[in-house]
Amino acid sequence: MHVLGSRRRSQPAPPHIVWRSLRDPYEAGSRPWLELRDDEVAPRVVAGYAPVLLIWSSLWPHRPLDRVRFDLAREPSVPDCALRWTLTTDGELPSESTLGYLRHRLNYLINNRLRLSYGQ
Repeated sequence: MHVLGSRRRSQPAPPHIVWRSLRDPYEAGSRPWLELRDDEVAPRVVAGYAPVLLIWSSLWPHRPLDRVRFDLAREPSVPDCALRWTLTTDGELPSESTLGYLRHRLNYLINNRLRLSYGQ
């Protein structure tokens, strides 16, 4: 397994809420945040252990062996969640330009769109 990228940042919601948002991005009553592009598909939950770990299948059909791992923890002294996404693959390593795109896209979805869905 190869680690293609990872980023840790806080989210303005407790871990159990963030975990639920990742488990079901289209849950009724939640704010939409996972807006997919034409070359992307909705991820499947491959594994999970509430509220500390969740693993998604690939967002990119042309990279079916990629996985996105989410590690969640409570931030000390505040109700926020420390969220780390890690992109891994058991397949071929992407080109530098593709790798940059994958990292940027995940960072945008998680550290921008998801974050904004909590009102921040």
